[in-house]
Amino acid sequence: MAKYNFEGDLENISDPQLEFINQVIQELDIKVKKVTFKPVGKAGDNFAASVKRIIIDGDDATIRMIAKIAPQSEGIRGIVSTPITFSNEHIIYTEFLPKIEQLQKDAGVPNEDRLRYPKCYGSSLEKPNEVILLEDLSVSDFIMLDKFKSLPDNCVRSILKNFAILHSLSFVLKRREPEKFDDFKHRFTDVWSINSHDEGAIIYMEKLESDLSSLLDEEYHRSKIRNKMKDMVHSSVELNKNELNNQYSVIQHSDAWTNNFMFRFKEDELLESIIIDYQTAKNGNPVSDILYTIFSSTDYDFRKNNFYDWIDCYYSELDRSLSYFNLESKSVYPREQLDADMKKHGSFLFAQCCVCCNIMLRNSEEAVEVLEAMHNSEDVSVILDSMRADTLEDASREKIRERIIGLINSFTEYGLL
Repeated sequence: MAKYNFEGDLENISDPQLEFINQVIQELDIKVKKVTFKPVGKAGDNFAASVKRIIIDGDDATIRMIAKIAPQSEGIRGIVSTPITFSNEHIIYTEFLPKIEQLQKDAGVPNEDRLRYPKCYGSSLEKPNEVILLEDLSVSDFIMLDKFKSLPDNCVRSILKNFAILHSLSFVLKRREPEKFDDFKHRFTDVWSINSHDEGAIIYMEKLESDLSSLLDEEYHRSKIRNKMKDMVHSSVELNKNELNNQYSVIQHSDAWTNNFMFRFKEDELLESIIIDYQTAKNGNPVSDILYTIFSSTDYDFRKNNFYDWIDCYYSELDRSLSYFNLESKSVYPREQLDADMKKHGSFLFAQCCVCCNIMLRNSEEAVEVLEAMHNSEDVSVILDSMRADTLEDASREKIRERIIGLINSFTEYGLL
């Protein structure tokens, strides 16, 4: 199977996946002595894939990669839509991001205003053995921040700048190569929409809504989440249909929360940020990435003092990026349109943030229970049952309760719910 002496954590990696990794390593300009696999992150950081760090030691150099390994279990693959998410990310790293990077190079955009993304060493979509090999950003001193804490202001602004650049390049591609943009948008698949006719997904959303409602003491708060989870499954189809030929649609990230951002600091000074994990990329509205970043990665008190400044930050960075291509945001994506889109997509994004809370705010022990259910059972109902909120520890329930109430208050105050 493998030419090299693979060592370390090879759990949940199939022989075909190891063989693909081996092939990629053989193509590197390095005389390999040893290849070591190590786990990445804590339990709960990665539900959709097994993530490993690969350390390739050579005679004169060491190369590190991050491997995203698809699960083989049909139960897990069905719940997390593995074929779709890996296909989306494959297109992003092998085609879309290189394409828009070339647009920036051709326009002479300075490095500080370009979108940075991890180098892709290789990607295989062979089912059920998908694997994506990416640059290990920790080598460049990038770190991930604590998902339980609100992102600081400078980090939020840096991420919003990245999204403004990403979205602006969709607008540029639409104008310069409309057929190419259309090709991309039709090849991405929205994960939410494919579940619209899945009875199991709808039942799960109804149970989740009941769980979250049980955390809330006041009827006012319970009324704000009533039917929101179930409705989001159906509304995703209509929203995506509306965006398909919308002049303001872009290729969006769609999962913009703390664990999908990395930051590089020099002491306390933020130098740069980078967006990772494009598995839910799709054609959609820019406000989805903007609002999801803000609401999933900050708390109520911090948003209260910064929300409108953050929206202004995004819009000014959008205009700045477009200016390199002789375009203006007021004609490409008018501010009043952005404001209208926030209201249009508010209810769906509120529900999406609530779903995120239930999964992402679990402690490591609780996350392990979900992962064990995923790996030990092919019964989808057993796996979904492990995600219930009413079985969590009191501290986790309180975190989720506070976050949900904060979301209700913010979305209501900004007229988005």
